[in-house]
Amino acid sequence: MEKLLTKMTEENIHAGIITKKENIYYVTGFEPSSFSILIIKEEPLLLVSKMDITAAEKYSNVQVDEFKSLKEIKKRFEKNGFDKVFIEPSTPFEIVKKLEGNWDFVIKDFISYLRMIKTKHEIKQIKKAISISKKIIKEIAFDGSENEVAASIDYNMRINGAEKPAFETIVTSGKRSSYPHVSPSNKKLENPILIDWGARYNHYCSDMTRTIVKTEKEEEMFEIVLEAQKKGIDAIRSGITASKIDRIVRDVIKEYGYGKYFIHSTGHGVGLEVHERPSLSKKDDTKLKTNMVITVEPGIYIPEKFGVRVEDMVLVKKKRAKVLTKKLPLYF
Repeated sequence: MEKLLTKMTEENIHAGIITKKENIYYVTGFEPSSFSILIIKEEPLLLVSKMDITAAEKYSNVQVDEFKSLKEIKKRFEKNGFDKVFIEPSTPFEIVKKLEGNWDFVIKDFISYLRMIKTKHEIKQIKKAISISKKIIKEIAFDGSENEVAASIDYNMRINGAEKPAFETIVTSGKRSSYPHVSPSNKKLENPILIDWGARYNHYCSDMTRTIVKTEKEEEMFEIVLEAQKKGIDAIRSGITASKIDRIVRDVIKEYGYGKYFIHSTGHGVGLEVHERPSLSKKDDTKLKTNMVITVEPGIYIPEKFGVRVEDMVLVKKKRAKVLTKKLPLYF
């Protein structure tokens, strides 16, 4: 909270409106189950629905009141005489329109940037989410349909301590593995099998991918992806830009002639959400900093043939990257 208030003071911003539930949790320690508004000022106020108020009063570290209407919030602003109020990029337009008044709205993503650097507590939760994901994948039988395997992964994560999957588990096989992000189907498993899964533990996520390969061509692609990933991870350290890591990884795949088949960014931050800042992409020049948690996930996808991806999570340190998923098998 102090860092947020300091940023606001530096930019002469008098108040802020937060509606994104992950950001509300990050600031208050309470994750609402329905629409809520956190008003950031010297004494922050969390407005929640009637059904959330009892839990919010128990878990929130800021003052809580019942949300009644946007008109009431507008009156609060008028009473306080705010001149400049920040809103998040994700704030719904209809809310902004209804809260317009004698103050200027400025779009600021303060909290997303603060969330990039993890505390010791956050790293501990992420490590636990990873440990659940690693444990269960070793116990999965890869037979039946894509949907059956995905359901087995989800079930086993829950019974081993996960709140829920961090995202929709991806199990795709055969030609369908050439689609980077596709929901599992009722199709019987074929080779190769691409699995992208993660657990959510105490609000924090894990995210990892493995590909089970069988043929010589699949193994060739797999080794190229592994080489690209290793070079990227070896280059990670505090101070290097996200875009440079993307370029290092992408250049390896280009050298083998498969550049056009690597069709997504190299990685992303992970925390309260499975996709957070920074993005390891050519457009993101964010400098990596100590205690950021990111993925490195190169892939090659040959249309209507097959795809291969390997994804690991790393913790950025001053002079290197610590691979958090190191003991996760590469081969099944």
